[in-house]
Order: sequence, then structure tokens, then C-alpha cells
Amino acid sequence: MPAPRRGGPLRIAAALILVLVLLPVGGVLTHAVAPPLTTLLMVEQGLKGQGADYRWRRLDDISPRLVEAVIAAEDARFCSHSGFDMEAIEKALESNARGRRVRGGSTLSQQTAKNVFLWPDRSWVRKGLEAGYTVLIEAVWSKRRIVEVYLNVAEWAPGVYGAEAAAQHWFGKSAADLTAREAARLAAILPSPRRYRAASPGPYVRRRASRIQAAMGTVRNEGLAACVLN
Repeated sequence: MPAPRRGGPLRIAAALILVLVLLPVGGVLTHAVAPPLTTLLMVEQGLKGQGADYRWRRLDDISPRLVEAVIAAEDARFCSHSGFDMEAIEKALESNARGRRVRGGSTLSQQTAKNVFLWPDRSWVRKGLEAGYTVLIEAVWSKRRIVEVYLNVAEWAPGVYGAEAAAQHWFGKSAADLTAREAARLAAILPSPRRYRAASPGPYVRRRASRIQAAMGTVRNEGLAACVLN
């Protein structure tokens, strides 16, 4: 009777760990050069019967005003951090601890990691995976690539993904032709693209877009988007 093999469970565990490491690394390396074919959010919405308007565009074919607007609205220190804005995280924790309206501290890098590789919920498991993917994409991708991917996979309206589809949906034009005002309105609806409208917006979006458009001047004058618009 053959002797039982030793180390079988250890080999299986090692193989599983290797797969769990290689899958994320492989995905990050692939999307450093190739556009994502879809995202888990698109798949989830598709299973619910909702179509997806997803049109990839190179960053050179997207208005630089939209880059400025998104950095102004979502992550003003994008070019100076390595994936995590510790100042924003501290402010978010302080605000939440005082019982105020919950605010986030997610950077564009973190949002890109979530949008491309993960599912849309707020669990600690997903947040942990998001942190790992953020480290990977910051190590492998350029800042320019991070913004390019973000602008192409972000949801801008129900079933509308990416800057090109958003520009066509809301303004009937190409993403390359967006004005500063239109770009600010698109950035203004990013936190809740299923609730707000970029075209014919209500008072909240108009006020937020006005603040974003003013901040775009600061982004431009102080070179806060220099790592992307070079």
C-alpha cells in the first residue's frame, strides 16, 4: 500500500496563494496597455437587464478640461500622492467620528481600482482589496494611465460609462469637444450619477459645478494636473 503523500495540503495552499497573487498582478499588467472589456458593475447591471453604453477613448481624445474638472472635484492632490491621500482620509475619519454626514477620502487611484477590478459595495473585504489594487496600479501604471482608465470606466448616468458616452448622452457631442462648463457639470454628478443630471441640472449640481469650474482654474494655474496633461 503506497505511503500517503506528505505536504499535499501545503502544496494546495501554496498554489492557491500563487493564483491569488498572480490574478491581480496579471490584470493590472494587462490593463496597463489594454482597455478593460467590461467591469463588474457593467456585468451586474447587465444581469438586471440594463444595457451599457461604453466607448473607450484615448486620453488625447478627451478634453483636458474634463481632466482638470475631475482632479478639481475628486482628488486635488492626485499628482503628489502615491495612491492614498492621508490628509483627506484623516479629515473623513474626523468628520465621521463627529457624527456628521459620512464623507469619503478615496483618491482617483482608489476609485479606478474599485471600478475596474472590484464590485460596488462598502464591505471591509472590498476596501482591503481596493487598497491592494491601488498599490499595484500606482506601481505599474503612470498617473496619466490611471486618469485615462478612470475617465473611460466611470459611470456618468444609468448604463452610461466613460467620458465619450457621457458627453454624447448629456451634451450630444464628443468628449474631445467638452467645454469647461460641461466638464464641470460632468464632474459634479460623479458622486451620484444615477441621481443627478449634467444637462439641465438642478440647483445642487449648478452650485457644485460652479465651484468645480472655479477650482479648475487653480488646478491649471498651479499645475495640479501636470502629471497627466504633459
